Order: sequence, then C-alpha cells, then structure tokens
Amino acid sequence: MMDWQGQKLSELLMQIMLVTFAVVAFVVGYSIGSFQTMLLIYASGVILTTLVTVPNWPWFNRHPLNWLDPIEAERNPKPQPLASKKKPSSKHHQK
Repeated sequence: MMDWQGQKLSELLMQIMLVTFAVVAFVVGYSIGSFQTMLLIYASGVILTTLVTVPNWPWFNRHPLNWLDPIEAERNPKPQPLASKKKPSSKHHQK
C-alpha cells in the first residue's frame, strides 16, 4: 500500500509529466502543423504517466505506516472523549 508521502510524490509526478507532455505535444504539433502528431504525443504521455504514477512502485512506499497488531490495539483502546455538559441558555425572556 502506498504511503502518504508516496501519494504526494505520485501526484506531483503526474502533474509535472502531464504538463510537460502537453507543452511538448503542442510545440511539436504546431511546428510541423500536424494535429494528429500532437494528439499521438500527448496520448503517449498520458499512457506513460499512468504507467509511472498509478502502480504501487517501491519508491512510493519508502515511509510505510506502522499499524498496531489487533491484539495490541485491544490492550490499548482508543481514549473516548469525555461527555461535555451543556450550559443552560443565558437568554432570558424579556417583555
């Protein structure tokens, strides 16, 4: 499972790669006057970006979370918040 910092890295890589491929695709497509080439470059970038950022690669899990074992969690239950007493309303009926 990807950790929080891995998710942040994956999101950052996705944004950088998609913008980079969009700019490159536009510049190349515009310079050679080919809309088809522009779309092919961008579609290739989307596929490559998906292959890099979606799978759970090891470099996205460098800071794994340490979860308690179920037995340990039962021994140390989560503290429950104290029930707060509601203060009586300070508004008085005025006539």
